[in-house]
Amino acid sequence: MRVFARPTGTIVRSCLDDLEMTWRQGERVHPPCSDEPLDGLVLTILSQNTNDRNRDRAFASLKARFPSWGEVAAAPLQDIADTIRSGGIANIKAQRILQVLERVRSSFGTYSLQAMHEWETGRIREFLAGTPGVGAKTIACVLLFDLGRPAFPVDTHVARVSRRLGWADASMVPEVIQDLMEEIVPPRRYLEAHLNMITHGRNLCTARKALCNECPLSDRCPFPEGRSAI
Repeated sequence: MRVFARPTGTIVRSCLDDLEMTWRQGERVHPPCSDEPLDGLVLTILSQNTNDRNRDRAFASLKARFPSWGEVAAAPLQDIADTIRSGGIANIKAQRILQVLERVRSSFGTYSLQAMHEWETGRIREFLAGTPGVGAKTIACVLLFDLGRPAFPVDTHVARVSRRLGWADASMVPEVIQDLMEEIVPPRRYLEAHLNMITHGRNLCTARKALCNECPLSDRCPFPEGRSAI
């Protein structure tokens, strides 16, 4: 049985280089960003337990029906849930969005997180961690995509690829993998690596069948040796 060992910096850099060469054009998709971090926070909440297309449809519907976050905050829960139905688990997400909006208003006096651009990263993490429905991945997404801070979100694709590469142990949960990735990946490469690992997981290192013969990392990956799917 293979024992987990932290990968060397040389291995990590070589894999990141090959992923960048493979995915930097064409397949890689950057998530939508906004000048308003609150938009990114709500968008990430809508992304939970669904795919990007359904997330984007739900967010577009929400913004079309309620042009301002104040209007969302004043709307009945059921109206919000009906509007974001395409994103899945709509009642839960609608409740979370209302809780987030109330915390933002009570903390900032307005429905905006623009003030966070002036905050230290640790303070941002602490505030978001105390917000209902906001976990480690959501915090990292807001930091990386909406505030331009170094963070490494770990979704199901990043977790699968990192485990198969042997960069993370099979028993590690995404929150632990996130901490590990932020240690072994150079901060200047967080965005690139995050996007490339997601694209790699969607196209080659898929959950049901890894296309190892087409993978540029197969010579540094223990997964093709017959390990069970992770």
